[in-house]
Amino acid sequence: MRINYAPSTPPTTNPDGTPLSETEQKATAEVYERVTARRKPRPLIPLDLALLHSPPIADGYNSLLGAIRNQAVIPQDVLELSVCRVAILNGAVYEWNAHAPLALKAGVTAEQLQGVKSIPISTFTPEGKIINNTRKPAESSLTDFQWEVLLFTDAMTKNIKVDDTIFGAIKSRFGEREVVELTVCIGAYNMVSRFLVTLDVGENNDKKMKDAVDIAAELEDVDGKAQGR
Repeated sequence: MRINYAPSTPPTTNPDGTPLSETEQKATAEVYERVTARRKPRPLIPLDLALLHSPPIADGYNSLLGAIRNQAVIPQDVLELSVCRVAILNGAVYEWNAHAPLALKAGVTAEQLQGVKSIPISTFTPEGKIINNTRKPAESSLTDFQWEVLLFTDAMTKNIKVDDTIFGAIKSRFGEREVVELTVCIGAYNMVSRFLVTLDVGENNDKKMKDAVDIAAELEDVDGKAQGR
């Protein structure tokens, strides 16, 4: 990473070596506990150890992303599809390699996930009208619904403005709560990807994004070992 990682246990001093007050130590320890609780049974990951340089920021991040992942009513396959597309659009290898397996576990097929990776990045007019990708490729295994989610993700990520046609397709599929959750998810993981890439969290910027078939094979191997095959 381009800066040092924060300690994996709550620090008792500031980065400059000056001691934290008793109140600050308690508050910092509580943040570490909340972040650790969300990650269990896994240990803290590099992203956590980057964010924990600022415990209040890490705490807010943990609350927002925890709500998106654990309390949203929108289907997980939709959320993971959009997160994976954000990773592709922003070149966030760390994000792709972390969330592609989650998309597969949520029900996205390896062929569909590869489509998320390989479909050209959408381009737009200044008014937000889509120029390319106006139609789903005939050979694509993506459903019409998944295609609409990808276009919505592309518009939010690359153009900011979302054309009424693209937004209308999403609105016709979901209630207002789900529209808000999907929009927040895409916005949040754009933030995450930019943080990951800028600081090179996990030292992934020079690594290759795995193909979906390889990720699926890795998952199958892990499942096989877990079942004693």
